[in-house]
Amino acid sequence: MGNEEAKGTGLGIKPVLRGERVVLRPFSEADIEAMGPILADPEVLRLTGSVDSTPAAETADPVIDARTRAWYRGLAARSDRLDLAVVDAAGGHCLGEVVLNDLDARNRSCNFRILLGPAGRNRGLGSEATALLLEHAFTATVLHRIELEVYAFNPRARHVYERAGFTFEGTARDALLFDGQFIDAHLFSMLSTDARPGPAARS
Repeated sequence: MGNEEAKGTGLGIKPVLRGERVVLRPFSEADIEAMGPILADPEVLRLTGSVDSTPAAETADPVIDARTRAWYRGLAARSDRLDLAVVDAAGGHCLGEVVLNDLDARNRSCNFRILLGPAGRNRGLGSEATALLLEHAFTATVLHRIELEVYAFNPRARHVYERAGFTFEGTARDALLFDGQFIDAHLFSMLSTDARPGPAARS
């Protein structure tokens, strides 16, 4: 995919999206530092399939390294993806991130993912952040299809995605090997023509 092709999608514009309880914004230096312990959170590592065992999830370094810090700093210049910090609207601190990546510009599709640290979970904030980003994606970019996968041991995330309007498309069997067991991955998608709840949706 050429850079010029990506530029025409609208993902190069980095918005600030305000909801009732969360704000989605480009990463500040404070947000980047806050992502260190979030990325090292055992539940984040397990549910995203970033590690292959529970011991590996429980021993990750919470200090963000120079390479990861530089990667986050470079996101503002990327036209092929959109990464935004999920920020608590009341306290102003970073809770996690929402991402549109794996862009297929020709077919106007991409992947969606969200991850939240412990402070952002079980409060309905993931639902609001998801709805905010989807509304932006389908009204301010050329995207027509957004897809995701969720592992079978993460029913909470599946519930959030279904509430957000994603359609279940099928299962990739035994897609992840974790703690010596194979785990299925469930595939979901949403089209720009699909009905979707507003940003106030809650899980």
